[in-house]
Amino acid sequence: MATFKHISSKNADYGAAEQYLTFEHDEFTMKPTLDENGRLMLREDYRIATLNCGDEDFAVACMRSNLRYGKNQKREDVKSHHYIISFDPRDAVDNGLTVDRAQALGEEFCRKQFPGHQAIVCTHPDGHNHSGNIHVHIV
Repeated sequence: MATFKHISSKNADYGAAEQYLTFEHDEFTMKPTLDENGRLMLREDYRIATLNCGDEDFAVACMRSNLRYGKNQKREDVKSHHYIISFDPRDAVDNGLTVDRAQALGEEFCRKQFPGHQAIVCTHPDGHNHSGNIHVHIV
């Protein structure tokens, strides 16, 4: 059985969401992990897709949409919603869940629940403290 978590964000830097999803972060401080040369370290394994962004990246598509419709212009406005679907580690063994299947499920869920909205869907194979639970992020 999966769990579902929602986090609202007032951060206007839409690129920060993509950075969190694609680069390693310290689990306790939530700060990016750097290599010996001070560069961000890419996550070892993930799947990522954008929806309703056209030829633009997620951040640009969100900013352009906000300007077009006059949304999210104030500091106190919620700029994005972050959803996390976490699967039980047993789902891999008991139900044949793979990272690719979880990504497909996340994209399908996003299309049905948030039609027309720009979104980024990213699946990670590892959970908190490397628990092994596959989880999908939708921003």
